[in-house]
Amino acid sequence: MKRIVVIHTGGTIAMKEDKSTGTVSTSTSNPLTHMTHMINEIATVEEQILFNLPSPHITPDHMLKIAKEINNYLAQDDYDGAIITHGTDTLEETAYFLDLYLDTKKPVVVTGAMRSSNELGSDGPYNMISAIRVATSEQAFDKGVLVVMNDEIHTAKYVTKTSTSNVATFQSPQFGPIGMLTKQSVYFYQKFPKVESYPISTLSKKVAMVKAYAGMDDSLIEAFLKSGIDGLVIEGLGQGNVPKETIPALKNFLKANKPVILVSRCFKGIVQPTYGYEGGGMHLKEMGVIFASGLTGQKARLKLLFALEITSDITEISEFFDD
Repeated sequence: MKRIVVIHTGGTIAMKEDKSTGTVSTSTSNPLTHMTHMINEIATVEEQILFNLPSPHITPDHMLKIAKEINNYLAQDDYDGAIITHGTDTLEETAYFLDLYLDTKKPVVVTGAMRSSNELGSDGPYNMISAIRVATSEQAFDKGVLVVMNDEIHTAKYVTKTSTSNVATFQSPQFGPIGMLTKQSVYFYQKFPKVESYPISTLSKKVAMVKAYAGMDDSLIEAFLKSGIDGLVIEGLGQGNVPKETIPALKNFLKANKPVILVSRCFKGIVQPTYGYEGGGMHLKEMGVIFASGLTGQKARLKLLFALEITSDITEISEFFDD
């Protein structure tokens, strides 16, 4: 029987609902620890409660601690895979952070819940069992970090939360899930090769993110520049365009040798240097803005944090986003 480490970090999956008020909050004990008898039918599981935090309280420093903890376990031959339970608000960010950091072929699965443990239709226990089934599957090897929710298997790179409350919230709009679970089996029908790993030791840089909107001027971007941040991610319009009024501030960012990363605020498609007008993608490319194709803003921000720990050279940073 395979041995899996389960690292709990908090979130709705570890919370309970107050029946008198309807408020959901952290519990003094992780409700999933009472599932041991069910879990042990699938794998030998070792549990660790690393944090007990709602996911809006999770920071990149927490993510780095989770990553190092997983590394310590999976470096041992005794462990065949790892599962992380996590709140859903920032689950996709932690999953992608782990994907950027870890260099292992062993399965690493992140899961959570949209309904707390004592709510009607709680999805946490089922998602937990599903995550263990995937983590013990031979097919899950060398797939990078996976997100398992609601009978679907997604890659950390492309999955995103699409609904505030629906149990089917996690989707991969660009390519769809790479696998699914049935009562009997775990199926994989796509594979995106994991080709990058950046085992950084610290996080010392600051990166901000801003969403472009109609009528946007340069005041917000200038404020970010004056705040002393090290890089900026812009969720641009359409294929990667911004209002022309933002251009002076973006030029100042680039003049200060601070990277500006461009993604689209659209769910699907990639940013492209198509339009040549002021603020259009071609204009931004010529200015030196770096295009991050296929990443959401929050994931591009994490990747830039990794890049800035390794180099300050804009050309080298650009190569991080060439995939």
